[in-house]
Amino acid sequence: MDYFIELFCSGLTRGSIYALIALGYTMVYGIIGLINFAHGEIYMIGAFTSFIVATVLSIYGFPLAAIVVVAGVAAAIWSSAYGYTVEKIAYKPLRHAPRLAPLISAIGMSILLQNYVLLAQTSDFLPFPELIPEFAFMEPIAHIIGSSDIVILLTTTVVMLALTFLIKFTRIGKAMRATAQDRTMALLVGINVDRVISATFIIGSALAAIGGLLIASHIGQINFAIGFIAGIKAFTAAVLGGIVYSGSCSGEPDSGPDRKFCHRLYFQ
Repeated sequence: MDYFIELFCSGLTRGSIYALIALGYTMVYGIIGLINFAHGEIYMIGAFTSFIVATVLSIYGFPLAAIVVVAGVAAAIWSSAYGYTVEKIAYKPLRHAPRLAPLISAIGMSILLQNYVLLAQTSDFLPFPELIPEFAFMEPIAHIIGSSDIVILLTTTVVMLALTFLIKFTRIGKAMRATAQDRTMALLVGINVDRVISATFIIGSALAAIGGLLIASHIGQINFAIGFIAGIKAFTAAVLGGIVYSGSCSGEPDSGPDRKFCHRLYFQ
């Protein structure tokens, strides 16, 4: 039973990371109806950014808590900048092109980012600083679940709750839901669809960066290929889970209270 629980906790930990990445896939697909195949590389860039920041801060003797926070914020900001740039370069110019064109563009961007990091860093695995110490109160169950597992589960739970609040109760979240259901109607009621799409890429990239920091600290090493592998697994999870953008703007497109709600959404 202990071995089963250990495997279960390990799978839950990895699944939490893949869920953070899969959220980026589902959000982008719900807004523009296309898969961002460069999303795994954004996750990888977040891991490398946190690696560089954490290494520098460790050299200067910063406390672990400060290193984790600063590395996470830096990774989220830097990855969001990459996600925003990918949207502007690979997707926006092809928004009205045949669906195959942005798909090929996204794959090309994925290859570009992967080889860019390969040349800028190295093809070898790099040791990631140990940012999460072993907690003393977890010593009796340390053979089943580690401190990093607990931190990952708690962090992903908080992040997902915050994202739920953002989507359901904020102005940008309501604009996202309206755009996901009917982009034309969203334009007619005054929603800046381009800004909503960019915000979606930024939020999804920040979530992937947090996942990159957590998993790199958990396994203790990174390299340029982790984005491709994790991206495939997260994409599979998104597909199996139903890669749609749901929320209050769901239901029949031409009738029902949800449709009426979406028409009023942006003005509340």
